[in-house]
Amino acid sequence: MSGLSADGLPEDLIRRRALDGTAAVFPALDGYGRRLYGASPAAGGGDELDRARVVPPVFVPLRLEKLYELGREPLYGDVDLTTAIGGFASPLPLFVCAFGSTQVAGAGDLGRAVSEQAGRLGIPMVIGENVVPMHGYGRRVDDGPVVLGKSTVPMHGYRETGLLSRIRAYAAAVPDGLGGVVVQQSTEDADAEVWNLVYSDPVATELLNTGRLAFELKIGQGAKPGLGGMTVMPRAAGASVAGQFLVDDAFGADAPTVLRSSSPGTFTEEILRQQVHLMRNNYPRARTWVKLHPGRDVGQAAEVAWAAGADAVTVDGAEGGTGWAPPVFLGQVGLPLAECLRRIDKHEASLLASGRVWEGGRALKCLAMGATAVGLGRAALLAADEDAAGGLVRLVRCLELELRLLMSALGKYAVPDLGAEDLWFPSEGSDRDRL
Repeated sequence: MSGLSADGLPEDLIRRRALDGTAAVFPALDGYGRRLYGASPAAGGGDELDRARVVPPVFVPLRLEKLYELGREPLYGDVDLTTAIGGFASPLPLFVCAFGSTQVAGAGDLGRAVSEQAGRLGIPMVIGENVVPMHGYGRRVDDGPVVLGKSTVPMHGYRETGLLSRIRAYAAAVPDGLGGVVVQQSTEDADAEVWNLVYSDPVATELLNTGRLAFELKIGQGAKPGLGGMTVMPRAAGASVAGQFLVDDAFGADAPTVLRSSSPGTFTEEILRQQVHLMRNNYPRARTWVKLHPGRDVGQAAEVAWAAGADAVTVDGAEGGTGWAPPVFLGQVGLPLAECLRRIDKHEASLLASGRVWEGGRALKCLAMGATAVGLGRAALLAADEDAAGGLVRLVRCLELELRLLMSALGKYAVPDLGAEDLWFPSEGSDRDRL
């Protein structure tokens, strides 16, 4: 190098592109399978949701109503967090998102550890559309001790892997009458007939018979709006799927790995409407969910899905994470979650929100902006990686306590009572009408 510098430009990033070519469009390969990627919080204290303030009022008429009901002063333990989520009963306004990082969730069976703990908690859980293509539907392997996060668990004989292992782990742990499993599928994965397999599989029979099975149509995700799934594969494996997916030498013609990309699917109002009708007709005993990326017409898309009969619409804000996405998408593409929630009108069916949720403050802000429940994605994996036996349970208990404290401070004791008046956004100044 000549020592040339350029003030105001990210020199290191530019030089990496000059050296590595198209490989520099993606995160460094040495983090693949070990790092969870997502949009970095904006400078100056996070994104708009982070900067919003929860604003308890002086006068609390709903607390007075609760006082009459209880015959004493209400406390945070009196807050009722039970929520109907997409047709499922849940003790909390919380669900576990589909994991974009199949490599991370599959390594050491963290996906199964999360499934078991979500079942214990009684909260709904979504299984991502890429689990079957990457880890199989339900095969059995015998490979000795299994590493779950930081723990090593002895296994005797064969163990189940793939999608069925996650359903079985969840179903064995979930209390009667609570929770539900949501199996996600994209239009491109329809050939795998995952929904058909699950709908008739004995492993899912009890969930189906008790109304705790749903299928989710994945239209997009927050980390890669407008793009399909992306996976790094060994060159030989990439060659075997080149007829079905786009296989790109993005990391160099001589690199041992290639980029495998899938189609995001093509949607219009009518196509989405027909897809939802098809799901309801073909799987009448399962609930119908739809997942949207943070597009500028997200409000219109949600209305179409609900009008067609969807039980839940999930909106993944631009803050949503993944195992693999181009940084230009993570940092510059898609609406922030707060703006998505502003653009979606209230509906009697469920609106689910996800995007960097891990604690009670951000969760409450989403609920106050109209979400029925919020999803844990990367945070759930991190918690299970810390302790595969109980990390997610303890993380959720922290979030639950924070929600109870915050809601009690607002003088509200049921999730539907939360509203826009409970928040103040610095960008809106000192609008006294809001308070």
